[in-house]
Amino acid sequence: MSSRRSSQAFSTPVPTGRASTLSRPESNLGASSASLPDAPALTSGYSASPVPAGSSHNSSILSISPIARVLQIPATPQSASATPLPPTTKNAYPFGFGSDMEATSTPVINSSGTASGLQDADAPLSQADRLRLWRHDALMQHQYQTAVFIGDTVLSITDDPNDAFWLAQVHYNTGHYARARQLLMRQELDRSASCRYLAALCLTRLSKWDEALLVIGETNPFQNDDDSDATSDGGIKLEASMCYLRGIIYSNQNNFEKAKDCYKEALTVDIKCYEAFDELITNSLMTPVEEWEFLNSLRFDGNEDGELVKLLYTTKLNKYYNTNRFFEAEQQLQTKYNLEENSDLIQSRAELLFVQCRFRQCLELCEKVLDRDRFKFSIIPLYLACLHELEKKNKLFLIAHEMAENHPEEPVTWLTVGVYYLSIHKIAEARRFFSKASMMNPHFGAAWIGFAHTFAVEGEHEQAVSAYSTAARLFQGTHLPSLFLGMQHLQLHNFTLAEEYLDASYNICKTDPLLLNEMGVVLYHKNQLNQALEFFFRALKVADELDSDTKAWVPIKINLGHAFRQLRRWPEALEHFEEVLRVSKHEPEVYSAIGLVNLQLGRTEQAVINFQEALSLAPNDPVSWDLLKRALEENANSMISKNDG
Repeated sequence: MSSRRSSQAFSTPVPTGRASTLSRPESNLGASSASLPDAPALTSGYSASPVPAGSSHNSSILSISPIARVLQIPATPQSASATPLPPTTKNAYPFGFGSDMEATSTPVINSSGTASGLQDADAPLSQADRLRLWRHDALMQHQYQTAVFIGDTVLSITDDPNDAFWLAQVHYNTGHYARARQLLMRQELDRSASCRYLAALCLTRLSKWDEALLVIGETNPFQNDDDSDATSDGGIKLEASMCYLRGIIYSNQNNFEKAKDCYKEALTVDIKCYEAFDELITNSLMTPVEEWEFLNSLRFDGNEDGELVKLLYTTKLNKYYNTNRFFEAEQQLQTKYNLEENSDLIQSRAELLFVQCRFRQCLELCEKVLDRDRFKFSIIPLYLACLHELEKKNKLFLIAHEMAENHPEEPVTWLTVGVYYLSIHKIAEARRFFSKASMMNPHFGAAWIGFAHTFAVEGEHEQAVSAYSTAARLFQGTHLPSLFLGMQHLQLHNFTLAEEYLDASYNICKTDPLLLNEMGVVLYHKNQLNQALEFFFRALKVADELDSDTKAWVPIKINLGHAFRQLRRWPEALEHFEEVLRVSKHEPEVYSAIGLVNLQLGRTEQAVINFQEALSLAPNDPVSWDLLKRALEENANSMISKNDG
């Protein structure tokens, strides 16, 4: 099994040629910082009280518009925002934006296409409503200076909290987070859940995590609310968004357990809060088993689109576990929902192919997605890993140059540059760019793993162990950092520590063939050969269940051959070595191993041929030279004995 593999969040490849193999009989193990910022000082201008229970937390802000517009479809849109003209109404702001900041219901649409109880669309608009439309269309057309100018004007005229909210939205969209926050503080808007959410969002953009937590509250004040129905407008519950934002804050305070709980609560409140789901999966906050258990615990039946959402989420889960469920979900999405060409579904299939070590097919799917969306950042780490595996250095150079030119602000850009330098063996440069990516996003798993790999590939084991340990602390739901730590200690012949880390990795994921292979290697070195055989056979079985590429199990077969050789079970050892050569003929250590077996069986002439074949592939291998010398001597002695006889 190739050691250069990873899960969705950790697609940076291990920069060595293979997984641990037991050649002659030593292990040819190949395994493949920036500190997190301190939390800012507490300087909140808000009280620490939770969001008032009277706020409209159980609604979305999907339908919050500058004014309540009649739901009709005009033949020709009056503006770029393509929304019909609004009535003038006292209750124009549903979902908590009325003058009393209490929740109101969505207007009921009658058969004539107008909102029940609202003024007819042909009625003249007030000056304030005309200004609101102007501001709203300017916002939709990204004319932010106009939106700020008119938004400030209408706020001065009306002194309406809703107008303050929308002016703050404009400031937020232009990146003026402090200005938006100041506006929301100046207006007495803390009774509105939406305004507190926006204020906290601004503070997170300013990296004021403690202050943001004070604004939004440390816990969900609505968790005991019995009103758990889906929003009537099909949007995302504001309560769920607030739970998600609370999780972001805890994550940046390095409180990952609380962050995980907040993300899970967000999805429990509303399954449509995909941002929370993505944080859980991308940052490996849950083990593969926990992911499936949590998915099964969610209430999808209470949502009209529940089946679709569940199928989509199913394709995003860890690919080492329940692959049959993935295939079933993929089939339904393709046939029932016509999502065969959906880029996210194609990406999920590519992730499975990568786990199966089918790198060429995975690369084809990655390129198919990138042809449509050149800068789909979520698939780029996977694409980079495939390019590195297949040694596509020119393509790596091109995408690194393209990313640096177009998106220098994205952490994945510098991951791309780092992988390129890693592929051309400029390790110091690769390390610098991996470090830069991890500093831009301290929760970028691929960058941390890549950073650690740069030490591992140079044999700087202490630094590699330190970097992998950081990754293991940050990403507790993935088995890969612990696996790489075990591989490092195995290379250092610290077999006890290696076993501890591999056991920790095994407790997270029991279905990774690479991990099972490494555990077998540790047992081999501890001379527990029969137990080692069990793990090697289990690794082969799992690789077969994953439908892995045939070449992926070559190191496992080699290790099986060595274990049988040590047990002096010569026919079985030869069987596995020869099976490897039928798949991959360029394996010098396998020829040497076959030569050793033939030497033990007294077939000295055949052993000489085997060692010569090994040296033809690796002419500078000193062990093969020593074994060839020994075989020649024994062959000569054998011939002398025959002649004397």
